[in-house]
Amino acid sequence: MKIKLLLNGKTNDKVLQELSDRYVKRIKGFTGLEVEVIPDLKNTKHLSPEQVKDKEAKLILDRLNASDFVVLLDEKGKEFTSEQFAAFLQKQMNSGIKNLLFVVGGAYGFSEAVYKRANYKLALSQMTFSHQLVRVIFLEQLYRGLAILNHHPYHNP
Repeated sequence: MKIKLLLNGKTNDKVLQELSDRYVKRIKGFTGLEVEVIPDLKNTKHLSPEQVKDKEAKLILDRLNASDFVVLLDEKGKEFTSEQFAAFLQKQMNSGIKNLLFVVGGAYGFSEAVYKRANYKLALSQMTFSHQLVRVIFLEQLYRGLAILNHHPYHNP
């Protein structure tokens, strides 16, 4: 199974980017990981949040394959402990899916079209984080989940 992280817009914070890169490198020690950044939309100043979400949706949906198991990182999703997230990863690995794709949305979240395509919604917290910070938090949890599955000492229960 390949894991892919689809990010909406690049981060302009070097510290967050360095942390993200560090976790990507660690994750690749356990499994293949592809990170794809969708370019920021241009000229959105006069668009409503719904219009922005619709434009972002097209960019997201164009990058999905019919066979992808799509997980939205969404505040309305299911919350897990780290151990439960590891079990979720194991379940997906055992299911025979080829691509597990996690999507981080933009500042306004996802359009209805993206929600309809998703297979699952995952919440990192009931709190709201910037989409740039979510990257680091999610990558750390992905690394932690894989460490749990591989009996690596990173996770201390």
